[in-house]
Amino acid sequence: MDDPRARVGEAGRVMSTSSAPEIVEGGCHCGAVRFRAKISKREAVRCNCSICTKKGFLHLIVPEDDFELLRGADVITTYTFGTHTAKHHFCETCGIHSFYRPRSHPDQVDINVYCLDDVDPSSFDVTLFDGQDWEGSIDELLKR
Repeated sequence: MDDPRARVGEAGRVMSTSSAPEIVEGGCHCGAVRFRAKISKREAVRCNCSICTKKGFLHLIVPEDDFELLRGADVITTYTFGTHTAKHHFCETCGIHSFYRPRSHPDQVDINVYCLDDVDPSSFDVTLFDGQDWEGSIDELLKR
């Protein structure tokens, strides 16, 4: 490896350990919803709860100040269930869930890595979260 800031992650992929923030953009399938975010690490969470599994969501949680909705506030619909803490936003035109307010971090924004432009999801370190046992697993997630 030429870059001393890089390390080999799972499956042999080279991953940067640089702490320089990265600006990414993304959105829904039809383009009506667009956002920009600043991320400090390529770390994501895969949850096995019913809604995350059905949506195919790969979680990238960022502070609210590091997220900017560029367009689409007028076409976002919100779904809630259970405790109604999480605000599952999706585009009313194409139905894609590109970001939402998570129950685990209600003051932050959770971006779907699969909705980022020109970003390879396999470049993220992925931690598994047992959302089927949310109450029993949440403390471990909050330690991250």
